[in-house]
Amino acid sequence: MSLRFLHIACIGLLYAASLQAQDPVFSQFYAAPMQMNPAFAGSAFAPRLTLNYRNQWPGWPNAYTTYAAAYEQWIDGMNSGFGLTILSDNAGNGIYRTTNAAAAYSYQIQAAERLFFRLGVQAGLLQTRIDWNALLFGDQLNPINGGTDGAGNPNPGSEIPPDRFNNSTLDVSAGLLIFNSRFHAGVSLQHLNSPDVSFLKINPNLYTGVPLRLAVQAGFEIPLLTNNNGSGEAFLSPNVLFMKQGDFAQLNGGLYAGFGKVFAGAWLRHTFGNADAAILMGGVRYGVLRIGYSYDMTLSALSNAGAGGTHEISFAINLGDSRELRRRKKPDLNDCFKMFR
Repeated sequence: MSLRFLHIACIGLLYAASLQAQDPVFSQFYAAPMQMNPAFAGSAFAPRLTLNYRNQWPGWPNAYTTYAAAYEQWIDGMNSGFGLTILSDNAGNGIYRTTNAAAAYSYQIQAAERLFFRLGVQAGLLQTRIDWNALLFGDQLNPINGGTDGAGNPNPGSEIPPDRFNNSTLDVSAGLLIFNSRFHAGVSLQHLNSPDVSFLKINPNLYTGVPLRLAVQAGFEIPLLTNNNGSGEAFLSPNVLFMKQGDFAQLNGGLYAGFGKVFAGAWLRHTFGNADAAILMGGVRYGVLRIGYSYDMTLSALSNAGAGGTHEISFAINLGDSRELRRRKKPDLNDCFKMFR
């Protein structure tokens, strides 16, 4: 029953995608910063590789799973950061897939002695793909065998498939950060060119491409303890993230805490119509490695529908934490991006 429900739900998602697509958003946004704002490209002064995995509502088998990977590096002589990102979102066990591969560039400007601006741009390829044969339509259902005949074969349907089952198009984004040693704030606009990813042109006059996504984030650091060599720092970072895309909006507010090799955090996500989830996170650092786990405890009506919570895992290799680089004098980063590193 749940699988049949999922297939029918994906039909709704397919038609919705023809009107207004929505981006996946990581609860551990600090562990996938370039997915939030391209101006974060190069936020670690040394090369860094990050991997992210999200399993949303596992109570509905294979409802949504999202994978992301990114590489970034800061070039001090150019005052610039470079990054490569790829994100793959899987809805309904592969029925509807979205892949976004992009390159990001950021440039830093010093506005005052302790105040900096960083401008970021991103461009890449956005691809959507649908497995039409895995879809189940209403006219294929019967009260006895559901979507199959007595022999287990799928019932025929009257739906006309689209001309193609995948779309690829250019996707462009931009962002801005302002920061000093204790405070940061940023704004980004994703899908500036409103890329067309629709399959079914139900009403072309209603479809205007992927809606613009606005993201605004801010935070500050409260230092608690700093070693003489600058390592093993303990700090608190209250932060907030607001995102709006089309008619959907969400607000995350909470606290990140770093204590040397251990970090933790808690946030509340609200979608303005209702409290959506409470997010709890914890993780550890070991040398150049960083791994974090978070759980979204569903607070909305979906908790009564058996959707379950959401699991996320983040993994990072930050060469800036290597012993060799620690022996050298680190550049004066003069920022408050510790939670993002």
